[in-house]
Amino acid sequence: MHIIRKYLVIFLLFSPAIAFAQNAAELEAMLKAETVSASSAARFVLGAADLLESGLSGPAAERAAYDIASSNGWIKVPGDESLTMKDTALLIMKAFNIKGGLMYSLFNNPRYAYREMVYQKLISGHMDGGMKVYGVRFLQILDKVISYADTDERL
Repeated sequence: MHIIRKYLVIFLLFSPAIAFAQNAAELEAMLKAETVSASSAARFVLGAADLLESGLSGPAAERAAYDIASSNGWIKVPGDESLTMKDTALLIMKAFNIKGGLMYSLFNNPRYAYREMVYQKLISGHMDGGMKVYGVRFLQILDKVISYADTDERL
């Protein structure tokens, strides 16, 4: 429990975009999550990318975010299913309008979104793109993306 509070404090202090987009209870639930559902991920990603209507929270925000993401083709799994690293990468790249390399530009699918995010060091390490994403890892990736989006490093 102590480590969860430590991460919560770190994210609240160093990630104001996340802190203002989600309330503390939602952040704590995400930190404890063993896997991240598609609707929950959509809620955090679209909220951080300022693509969600302000004032929405909880299940209503998750439904709205999932509907936006799925109708745009950014997410292709049911809302209650766990996301893989490559599905998460596609959602993030689309929501933040991150440009990719040749293969991503040609095929525009989760596999190449994941490979592009690893190449751009937004996802660290050499993980399997098919592995499920857990809460702390998801927030770490989202934090890197927010920092990346706020700089002039975009390709």
